[in-house]
Amino acid sequence: MKMKRVVSTVLAGVMAFSLAACGGGAAAPAPEAAPAPAAEAPAEEAAPAEEKTEEAEAPAEEAASGEAITLNMWCIATESDSNRHSYEAAIADMEKLYPDITLNWEAFENESYKTKIKAAVSANEMPDIFFTWSCAFLQDFVDAGKVYCLDNAYQEFKDELPESMLGNSTYGGKHYGVPLTMNIVGLFANMDLLKSVGYDEIPGTYTEFIECCDALKAAGIMPFGCAGKETWCVTEYLESVIEKSIGADALNDVFVNGATWNNQGIADAVDTFQGLVNNGYFDPSGAGLTNDEVKNNFIAGKYAFYMNGTWNCADFSKVDGLNVKVGEFPVINADQAKLGQLIGGPSDTLAVAASSPNAEVAADYAMELGKLICHYGYLDGCGLPAWTPYGDTSSINPLTQAVSEICANAETYVLFGDTAMNADDANTYLSYVELVYGCQVDGAGFIEGLTNEIR
Repeated sequence: MKMKRVVSTVLAGVMAFSLAACGGGAAAPAPEAAPAPAAEAPAEEAAPAEEKTEEAEAPAEEAASGEAITLNMWCIATESDSNRHSYEAAIADMEKLYPDITLNWEAFENESYKTKIKAAVSANEMPDIFFTWSCAFLQDFVDAGKVYCLDNAYQEFKDELPESMLGNSTYGGKHYGVPLTMNIVGLFANMDLLKSVGYDEIPGTYTEFIECCDALKAAGIMPFGCAGKETWCVTEYLESVIEKSIGADALNDVFVNGATWNNQGIADAVDTFQGLVNNGYFDPSGAGLTNDEVKNNFIAGKYAFYMNGTWNCADFSKVDGLNVKVGEFPVINADQAKLGQLIGGPSDTLAVAASSPNAEVAADYAMELGKLICHYGYLDGCGLPAWTPYGDTSSINPLTQAVSEICANAETYVLFGDTAMNADDANTYLSYVELVYGCQVDGAGFIEGLTNEIR
């Protein structure tokens, strides 16, 4: 029962956050307590999706009474993606719920997908249903009139999907996205490697953290690996360093509210991150590696730490003999930042193309599919739920439970920078992040470049 109580608190905190995150206001703090969600009911009162026959009858009968329909969907749940199983399980359920609807789906690698979906939107060659990130990423498509409004479809699901969870995909008071699971950036640690240099826990202060990295390096153990081929992976490190230097509100003001990049605190934080690179704490070969390669190296024991999304909890928990703990990056400047200020929040989303010849059907389908992906993703430990959990959640892996505890104590969330910003600003930002990781610009050059090119 403890896990369900924690999840209810997490949901309440994220709901408060999502209302403000992309609406121009500062990210909202999590409340101290919240009522438990429907997941508190026994499993027989809220059966898992595969057992929910009564709810399945209506859409199935409706589909059966009409013509056979084919829907196309794009997503990023590749074979190596942690969310692959949740998509496969959800789609299998959908085949039973909607027997007259055939779903053709394709999965693409994260970075290449961003280019592909933007090109498809520009050419008006979008699939019926598509994965997207919320906030400014989706807003660009909405502003272009390319996304179907989900207000009508949402009415059938509002008892299971709190409207506050739609804050990051609501524009002009209208809903355009189906949220899935939510995640934060976690500091994963191989505890066997840490124990080999005298640490039984992830270091709690920045001074202890640096001492640990020095001890690892002296023992011939590489502290970090980071995928330079996928710049979003670099932001997982850099944004955490910036947030724990200048504080979540200040970083959110830059990402969302248009505050200037000309901030000495950001420059100092970038220099701090670059110092970690120059001190030999990062695998130098990482610049040419993909995220999958770096992640596999961490699993193989090549690195002591791995900073990435908490969707990785599922994969790490499945590896026999892998002793991993998850925490948050330590505070660097206690005058400005504190623990409980996290990078992440509700972002992964499904949307429907306005150009779809079956947009109304696709909207209902996407809502049901999103609920099931969230359900299975949560059970797999690939993130915390945007939808109200149901059924037996006692099998959730310990790493995801640890993330729930972190989020239950969270004060503020700052959405990933390349999601919170519009497409042009995000591309400029990522180009400078790449230069920082390659030590081609320092902190002063970083803020000067972004001030000149963004604001």
